[in-house]
Amino acid sequence: MTTISATNSAPQSNSAAQSATVLNSDFETFLKMLTVQMQNQDPLNPMDSSEYSMQLATFSGLEQQVLTNDLLSSLIYMSSQSGMSDLAGWIGLEGRSNGPAAFDGTTGIEVAVAPVDYADTAQLVVYDSAGSEVDRMDISASDRAVTWDGTGPAGAALDSGLYTFQVESFVDGNLTEISYGETWGRISEARSDTGAVILVLEGGGEVYSDAISGVRQPQS
Repeated sequence: MTTISATNSAPQSNSAAQSATVLNSDFETFLKMLTVQMQNQDPLNPMDSSEYSMQLATFSGLEQQVLTNDLLSSLIYMSSQSGMSDLAGWIGLEGRSNGPAAFDGTTGIEVAVAPVDYADTAQLVVYDSAGSEVDRMDISASDRAVTWDGTGPAGAALDSGLYTFQVESFVDGNLTEISYGETWGRISEARSDTGAVILVLEGGGEVYSDAISGVRQPQS
C-alpha cells in the first residue's frame, strides 16, 4: 500500500525561508552600511541630499520586500497545513463510487443501480480487475439496489479481489443504455497528485475524490 506523502508545499516553504534569510541578511547589511556612512561623512562636505534620498528609498523598498516575503512564507505554510487537514478528513469514511469494490470471497456486495426509467428489463454485469466479464444477472428495471453474491454464471464462488459493475437497460430486448453500478468502500488513504485528490479504498481500489457521490460513517 502506498503511504501518504507530503505535497509540494514543503519544498516551496523551504525555498521561501531561504529567500527570506537572504533578504534579511541584505537588509541588515544595508542598514549597517548606511549608518556607518552617516556617522563618518565629512561635516563640511555632507552627502548630497538627492543621493541620500535615493539610499533611503532603496532602504524602504528592501524593507517592504522582506515584509512581503515573510507574509508569503506564512501563507504558504498555512496553505500546506490546510491541504493536509483536508486529506486527513477523508480517512476512515466510507465513500460511494463506481470505482473497484473489494470482494473478500465470502460476503456479497450491495450495488446501487439506476436502470433508465423507460427500460422494461435490466441486467447487472460484473467485471474483474482485468476488465473481463465474470457474471451477469437479471435485475428489475425498478431496482435501485441489488446484492451480488460473489458467484459466477455456474454458481461457483469467484476469487477475492476487485470488481466493478455496470447496468445494462433494455427496451423490447434492445440494449438502450449502459450505466455504472456504485458501491460503498472504506477510505484507507488520501493523497494529492498535481492538484487532484486520489482516494485509496480498502482492497487497493483507487478513485478520484470528484468521483465520490456520497460519504458516510463506517457501517461495520
